[in-house]
Amino acid sequence: MENMMTLGAEKSLQAYVSEPAGPPKGGLVVVHEVWGLVDHTKEVADRFAAEGFLAVAPDLLSGAGGTADLSGELQEAAFDPQQRSNAQPQLRKHMAPMRSPEYAKHAVAALRMCFAHLDGVPGLAGRVAVTGFCLGGTYTFSLAVAEPRLRAAVPFYGHAEFKDAELRAISCPVLAFYGMQDTALMQELPGLKARMRAAGVDFEAVVYPGAGHAFFNETNKYTYNAGAAADSWTRTLTFLDRSLAA
Repeated sequence: MENMMTLGAEKSLQAYVSEPAGPPKGGLVVVHEVWGLVDHTKEVADRFAAEGFLAVAPDLLSGAGGTADLSGELQEAAFDPQQRSNAQPQLRKHMAPMRSPEYAKHAVAALRMCFAHLDGVPGLAGRVAVTGFCLGGTYTFSLAVAEPRLRAAVPFYGHAEFKDAELRAISCPVLAFYGMQDTALMQELPGLKARMRAAGVDFEAVVYPGAGHAFFNETNKYTYNAGAAADSWTRTLTFLDRSLAA
């Protein structure tokens, strides 16, 4: 039976929970890609749990009118050059809920619920971090802006389109990962580095040559980069261990 739980006063948020074998050394919110709370995200949460973290991966799509798990054929078509144009109508339909004005509020509120849950676990107060991929990378930045008690943030190929005052609200160190072939994010990164520096944020960006968007997702044969995935995993664990040390 899957380790799902409900959060929120109205029990409106579903989340996958993965527990370590022993006492957790930290709490971690794991934020899914644009495809939703798919098996890959749950497996990533399990990998973090195997490393000693109590991981919570929320479903940010179902409550916003989207589909909780929309991977498989659509993900394949989105990255296959021969299928991409035919998949565009379904992709736009899938993305529409996430582009609505209320979606960001919904997503950040959901992530703060997850943070509050983990921060309330005995022994974990003050030792909660967040990581996420693609859409989840973007909302990893968002939680860092919204939650001053967060201890660390690890966004994978996410956007950070915030005002300078919002960036100054980030109080935790941020380790961000990018693929050099991810053109849009590469164009944004120099400006983001400068603005993070001006805001006084401890921000490190790691860029992998030869890798593009979604390089960490081994279920995507078009984007997965084994070298970048392995190196970013090792760096993430080291960063979290250092940031969440009691």
